[in-house]
Amino acid sequence: MSILVSEIKKDRDNTVRSRRIVVAFPFVGDEVGGSHISAINLISRLDATKIQPLIVLHHQDGVLARYLDEKSIPYVAAPSSTFLSPSHRSRSKGRLAMSLAYLTAVPRLIGFLRKHKVAIVHTNDGQMHATWALPARLAGSKLLWHHRADPEARGVNTLAPLLASHIITVSKFAKPNRPVVSVEGKVTVLHSPFEHPASIPDREESRLALIRELGLSDKARFVGYFGVLIDRKRPVKFVEVVAQYNKRYPEADLHGLLFGVLEQGGPRFDEQVIQKAKELGVSDKIHLMGFRSPVAPFMCAVDALLVTAVNEPFGRTLIEAMLLGTPVIATNHGGNPEAITDGVNGFLVRPEDPEAFVEPLHRLLADKADWQAISETARRQALTAYGADMHVEGITAIYERLTAPAGGEKTPAHG
Repeated sequence: MSILVSEIKKDRDNTVRSRRIVVAFPFVGDEVGGSHISAINLISRLDATKIQPLIVLHHQDGVLARYLDEKSIPYVAAPSSTFLSPSHRSRSKGRLAMSLAYLTAVPRLIGFLRKHKVAIVHTNDGQMHATWALPARLAGSKLLWHHRADPEARGVNTLAPLLASHIITVSKFAKPNRPVVSVEGKVTVLHSPFEHPASIPDREESRLALIRELGLSDKARFVGYFGVLIDRKRPVKFVEVVAQYNKRYPEADLHGLLFGVLEQGGPRFDEQVIQKAKELGVSDKIHLMGFRSPVAPFMCAVDALLVTAVNEPFGRTLIEAMLLGTPVIATNHGGNPEAITDGVNGFLVRPEDPEAFVEPLHRLLADKADWQAISETARRQALTAYGADMHVEGITAIYERLTAPAGGEKTPAHG
């Protein structure tokens, strides 16, 4: 009898596995940014009885592989190391050579998707959108294009309308604004998933740990920049804010900490940051901190997060700071106003104007009660609005709709 029960259970488990939707998540693997963390958080929370995620890396010896190994999250190698990149990332090879190499890789990508019975290819960044869009459609898979960038981006306005089965944007701001064909009914706005912190690091202990690391006075105050060092995020403007504040309030001893790394193959913004700090006489106030994980102790060590970015679709670090109770001062641009109400749960200031950050920042540093009110409101609202469950449910509904039999009930797109 026990053998029969065991066989029945085995058959049932096999049936469940065969009915799961196989979703491939391709990544280059050479960097870890907000889009990668958001995608990995989603993958780790998917219902294993419904969805079978397949993480695919073009580079298995990069920082993303190490990040996944640390979290014991499995991944597989892409069938080809070739992928499409913007020109600044492919300087070592000509565009024609890269295109020819890609064309020879397409059949291998198609074969890979068919071998693994991939129903949906869920892409999360520009390089993977461009690389996997055509193979996904030729393999008979659905393409879910997760757009986390500028609404003017070429791919989401050209390739996505033609090849994507559905488009997800992380904010209303990020929706494609010049699509070559209508995307009516195939765009959904879903904010990225955010894990609610189980506990918040002690702010004073975190601050003192940084003071010891940097060898600074106990009176030092900190503002933070968290993210990849790219033009859109304006790391050089961050330096200018710190310089402006110290010029106006020299007694404050304000230090600017940049947590992040360069974009692979991108401009040397680390050198530009150092040069600008030197020009403005604040070399001793600017610190390149590199990538740190976990980020919470460092985000709790700063008095405020400064978001100097423009065209930021929906900054992940902005919400992470709110969840930890770290006040945010952000440009009134991109998706920032969708999260921040000026003077209530943070501050919005004119973009491209370092001087505009000074007074809101002084208000936070000079008035502990005001800092506390902003901190508590931001954390309360973020806990209510940015739970991971809502995001996972929304994504799963889209997966099910994309793979539903023709004529079956479909969940309407929204946003």
